[in-house]
Amino acid sequence: MQKIEQAIAGAIRARSHNALISETFELARSQARAALEKGLQPFPVVIKDCFALESVPMTCASRMLESFTPPYTSTVVRRLIDNGACVIGKANLDEFCMGTSSALGYFGPVKSGLSDESKIDEDWLIPGGSSGGPAVAVQMGFAEMGLGSDTGGSTRNPAAFNGLVGLKPTYGICSRFGLVPLVNSMDAPSIFARSPEECERYLKMVMGVDSLDATSLDVPREQRRIDKLEGLRVGITKEMHNESLSPDAWAVWNAAAAALQRAGAQIETVSLPYIKYSLICYHVLAAVDVASNMARFDGISFGYRSKSEDESASSTYGLLAASRSESLNEVVRRRIFAGNYYLMKENRAKYYEQALKVRRLITDGMKKALGEVDVLLTPVACGPPPLYSDLSKGGFRREDADDFYTQPANLAGNPALSVPFGISSEKGLPIGVQLIGAHFEDLLLTDVARLMLEQRRIR
Repeated sequence: MQKIEQAIAGAIRARSHNALISETFELARSQARAALEKGLQPFPVVIKDCFALESVPMTCASRMLESFTPPYTSTVVRRLIDNGACVIGKANLDEFCMGTSSALGYFGPVKSGLSDESKIDEDWLIPGGSSGGPAVAVQMGFAEMGLGSDTGGSTRNPAAFNGLVGLKPTYGICSRFGLVPLVNSMDAPSIFARSPEECERYLKMVMGVDSLDATSLDVPREQRRIDKLEGLRVGITKEMHNESLSPDAWAVWNAAAAALQRAGAQIETVSLPYIKYSLICYHVLAAVDVASNMARFDGISFGYRSKSEDESASSTYGLLAASRSESLNEVVRRRIFAGNYYLMKENRAKYYEQALKVRRLITDGMKKALGEVDVLLTPVACGPPPLYSDLSKGGFRREDADDFYTQPANLAGNPALSVPFGISSEKGLPIGVQLIGAHFEDLLLTDVARLMLEQRRIR
């Protein structure tokens, strides 16, 4: 119980960082007592507020769901609780998981624990997104594990910005039941922790087939593991060295490759020729799924309903438009518009079907590259975490630059792991590198990350 009480106290002290939307301290205490009765060791977790937890509000950081409370618990959350997890709170995020800054939610921005406390009301370091809340909870120490979701980098990006390990598992090995969908074919429940070993521990708790999720997969009993780096074939993707990559991120990427090589790994250059099209492919496919998935939030059968007395809101379509306009932010509305545009009869073949073909080329390219090497080593983001003022001044264009490195793994369904491996030269802010593996080789990635970090400590 002491660990849980310390976590609660830490969450209270960290309120100025706005990492939590809902605090569930009494629930955590109750779960701790239940865990102890079962002979389990309780541990504090924070879950992104797009996962259902019975009788606890789930908002997706949107006014649309500000009064919604689910009557059930998502499978991955239930599996964590069954293993001793105590939920300290529901974590803040970008609205409906759309963003990489965690600054675009209805309940205000998440502020990194690395920010200057004396100026945090005026400006702050971006914690990454969309899973910024659980990342900050782990980074600030009031959660041992953070449960996030990753559709295009939403766990690996904030893991890199907060000096954490962030694991996006192979698509399907963690149930999506109870996770509000963003892009059905790319969403993956994901893990924040302080070490690769902890990521492995929590992954084993939650992974496995689920009868409530038709897309869930069972994990092969035998998974490839290693206890040394000697002979490991590591691919450096030449297309990832682009004009957006900062000198600091380039230096950390090189340092990671050098550490692997010193330990006996073979470094090889590989090509993923179609990833130059991956970002636009991702945006088209994501927008189409967003338009479909958000259709249920109409203010009539479900979600926030406008109370406008304007005559235009008196019809069914007028009420729908008013409800959405009042409750969804500009980013969400834009994606709905874009998705509906791509699905129009005259546009479907031109945009959506072409994007599906490009996705297949990217997936085949990833499979080919991982047939030549054991893992890929890439950047996670183009540099260290920016200040909010700099990000907004640049029109949030940095978000797309960072997404380029992470979303190919989602398009292909491969496991990917963000590993903290260096710091920026100017302010000493964390910079991570990314490991991408073949399908079902999630534990190989945690092995490689553990051995990489050992090499860094030795040096």
